[in-house]
Amino acid sequence: MKLPLHDRFIKQAIEHVSKDQRFMGLLAGGSMLYGEMDEYSDLDLIIVYDDAFQKEIMEQRIPFAERLGHLLSAFTGEHVGEPRLLICLYGPAPLHVDLKFVHLEELESRVENPLILWERGSGISTILHNTSASFPSPQPQWIEDRFWVWVHYCAAKLGRGELFEVIDTITYMRNTVLGPLVLIHNGHSPRGVRKLEKYALKEMEELQGTVPIHSFESCYHALKNTIQMYQRLRQGSDIVPRNEAERVSIEFLDGIYSENSNGGSFNERKL
Repeated sequence: MKLPLHDRFIKQAIEHVSKDQRFMGLLAGGSMLYGEMDEYSDLDLIIVYDDAFQKEIMEQRIPFAERLGHLLSAFTGEHVGEPRLLICLYGPAPLHVDLKFVHLEELESRVENPLILWERGSGISTILHNTSASFPSPQPQWIEDRFWVWVHYCAAKLGRGELFEVIDTITYMRNTVLGPLVLIHNGHSPRGVRKLEKYALKEMEELQGTVPIHSFESCYHALKNTIQMYQRLRQGSDIVPRNEAERVSIEFLDGIYSENSNGGSFNERKL
C-alpha cells in the first residue's frame, strides 16, 4: 500500500538528519518495521546522535522537529516512562510521529531491531549486529501478587457506586494482564491490547465480556469475566498462587453483588 504522506515525511527527515553532523542515523520501528503500515499508522522514528552533543540535542528537540514539517503540537514522553521521546502531530493532513532521540550506546538495550533508513558510517549496523533486542514480558508472579488486590479495589468501588473507577481499573487489568497474556499465548509480543482484534480471534468473545458499561450489573459481570479469564491464562505459570487473597477478594466481590442486586439501576437502589 502506497502511503505518500508517510513517505514524504520520511524523505524530509532523512534529508534534515543527514545534513546535521551531530546525527549518526535515522531508524524506524513499529508498524513500518513489521510491514503493517496503513493509512492510520503513526511513524515510530529513532534519531541516533553523537553523545558529545547530548545536552544541546535534548534541549533543541522541538525546534528540530519543527524543521521536519508543519508541527501542530509536540510534547515529551514522561507519561509513558520515556523522556527521550518526542510525540508530535504534524499537519495540515494529520500525521502522528514519535521521535525518539538516543545516542549510539543506548541502542544496545532495545525492544526490537529497528529498520535502518539512513546511517553515517557503520556504527549503528555494528551495534545491531552484535547485540540482541529483548521485549519486556509480563512477570507472572508480579501479576499474581497484584491481581487480587485490584479485584478487591474494584469490588469496594462497586459497592460504593464509583462505577467509572471500576471501569477504569478493569481497563487497566485488560491492558496490563489479559491483553499481554493472550498475545503471548498466540505467539506475539505482549503489547498491551494492540491488535487483539487481529491476533486473538479465538479469545474475542471472552475479551468482549470484560468490557463493561456504566451499570452495576455490567461492571460486576465484566469483573467476574476478567477474573475467570485470568485464572485460565495463568494455568501452567511457575508462580506462588495467592490462594487466600484470591478467595477473600472473590468472596468480597460476590458479597457486594448479593447485597445490591435487587433489580433496577444501582443509583436507584442507593436512593
